[in-house]
Amino acid sequence: MNRSDMLDKLREGVCTVTFTKVNGEKRVMDCTLNMKTIPKEHQPKSDGNLDEGVNATINVIKVYDVKAEGWRSFRVDNVTQFDA
Repeated sequence: MNRSDMLDKLREGVCTVTFTKVNGEKRVMDCTLNMKTIPKEHQPKSDGNLDEGVNATINVIKVYDVKAEGWRSFRVDNVTQFDA
């Protein structure tokens, strides 16, 4: 699954993402970009994931972690499983 597909699924609802953190640890995170799921006090003006352009960080996706109740990010290249 590519970055664009992941963003589409994350914008639709909660997804479970399994990835390897930069320090080598495995992490499983339930996350979303669906503004209906994110508490109002945590909602940004946009989800911060530009699809293209100078400011886009192509290898990183910023998401709202529904269990930790905060914003996190992961590297697309480090994803080992993505369940929508």
